[in-house]
Amino acid sequence: MLAGTISGIVDAHVQQWNPRRTLWSRNPVARGYRFVPKVGDRLFSVAVPQAERDYVLTPHIIGRAYEPRHYGADIAPVAQVVGVGIESVVVSESYWRLGDVEEPDASRQAVDEIDYLQGLPFGVGVAPTLGAVMMRADPRAEGFEARLDAQRALSDRVRGIQVTATRHPDPKVRSAGPVDGMLASADFLSGVEKVAARGLAVEVFVYSHQLYDVITLAREFPDTTVIVDHFGCPVGAFGPVGLRTGTTAAARADILRLWRERMTSIAAERNVVVKLSGLAMPVLGYGREPWGNIGARETLTQMVGPLVQHVVGHFGASRVMFGSNFPIDKPNASIDTVIASLTEILEPWGDNVLGNVFRNTARHVYGITAPEHTRAG
Repeated sequence: MLAGTISGIVDAHVQQWNPRRTLWSRNPVARGYRFVPKVGDRLFSVAVPQAERDYVLTPHIIGRAYEPRHYGADIAPVAQVVGVGIESVVVSESYWRLGDVEEPDASRQAVDEIDYLQGLPFGVGVAPTLGAVMMRADPRAEGFEARLDAQRALSDRVRGIQVTATRHPDPKVRSAGPVDGMLASADFLSGVEKVAARGLAVEVFVYSHQLYDVITLAREFPDTTVIVDHFGCPVGAFGPVGLRTGTTAAARADILRLWRERMTSIAAERNVVVKLSGLAMPVLGYGREPWGNIGARETLTQMVGPLVQHVVGHFGASRVMFGSNFPIDKPNASIDTVIASLTEILEPWGDNVLGNVFRNTARHVYGITAPEHTRAG
């Protein structure tokens, strides 16, 4: 399906963590899993709010390590299914907090996080290479500029910042952003000036009702690449989530209508790039079972196909790239299922579109060079 079109896939959205290391050690579910997995299961259902539970579906995802060997096992079937494997990844810093955690030395912890990522065995054996890193950051924060420079000094793979600004009016849908309207606020835009001055990208995760804030950001910095994660994330588009989101067919149709309108508007901003990541995210409304809510590839293709076509049709393939969002999407679909589904949707568009979405756009946006592997042993 992809053989002869590209030599390998770039996965533009992967997360890595280890409950025994980095800021993840503060996660109560992770601490429970360190000792007895079943304790972690019970803790998850009792101590973790519904919004957090619905976001990941199972504590197995956030309570256990997910590093190159785990990712390598997940991507093993990809080459057999679509003809080529995954050669490089873009890692988004992903330390997970439940609630507000006081961070007395955020700059030091940020450096520790990138140091952790640098030490992981990417590019060894069959593991993909580490193509780029996007540092999790809030440009409004005190010491942001120092943190940015410290991470860049430690790794030449830092290509920008990733900002999670998700806020939702439904109290049972996870809101990870600190305030409403953050992306368009004066203090946020002032902080982004420091990113733009360094020629770095700004990657944002918002829900679909927040997408107009992305236009403000993109227009304020027309020479800076703005990356929209998870294709604008229309929460509840496929089924009920939270307390009252996507509960009826009419509500879901309205969610998708507004998503289309906003994505069409954003496409006019030529510095905006979209990730086809999070295609199997639980908050889209696939179901609340711990595993397997999507099932067959054909089901995923039927559900996300119209959305993928809308994105590619308005942005063009040179501004669209694939990302797995693993392991967050893992409970709903395997990576090979997601890639096979996306390939099937895009094949009618031709090799140029397939090549851009699965490889070329990410390599250009993140400045990824040819992969270098080291044989194990």
